[in-house]
Amino acid sequence: MTRHLTPADYIKMPWANGRGTTTEILRKTAPDGGILWRFSMATVSENGAFSCFPDIERNLTVIDGPGFDLVGNTQYHAALLQPFAFPGDIALAAQNVIGTAVDFNVMTHRSLPRPKVELAENVAISALPGAALCLLALGRSRYGETTLARHDFVWNAPNAALQGAAALVIHLFEVAT
Repeated sequence: MTRHLTPADYIKMPWANGRGTTTEILRKTAPDGGILWRFSMATVSENGAFSCFPDIERNLTVIDGPGFDLVGNTQYHAALLQPFAFPGDIALAAQNVIGTAVDFNVMTHRSLPRPKVELAENVAISALPGAALCLLALGRSRYGETTLARHDFVWNAPNAALQGAAALVIHLFEVAT
């Protein structure tokens, strides 16, 4: 069943490390009580440690503001509108934060196939085989018959055309391999 969520539906909560807040959009809990998958947004406004999530794979996209670096034994650059994946259970810290950034996170349990996250604009979108199709609107747009405002989220979206502002398109695979 398709669900259209707006920021009024989201839940704000403290980061696991206590240094900020995250806005949880939607999540599914695993049988052991942990995260099976989760969509969220967070604000990064200062250098500091990222929360560690055992057995979780993360896909992060800066959706507003300047990028920043994630530094630990490995280094990543979080650039505006460029999704990238990394293990959620490695120690990383945000560095070179020069202004407030908002990032969108897709977290999946390591037993699941990694999601595909991409930026799309003014294009027909179809779900990949075996995936739930999801969208995060980055501005006012239309997806099929649905009008989307900035940061609206569509879960289990039908195949349709996206018109207007860009959106992040997420193909989430819920079946463990």
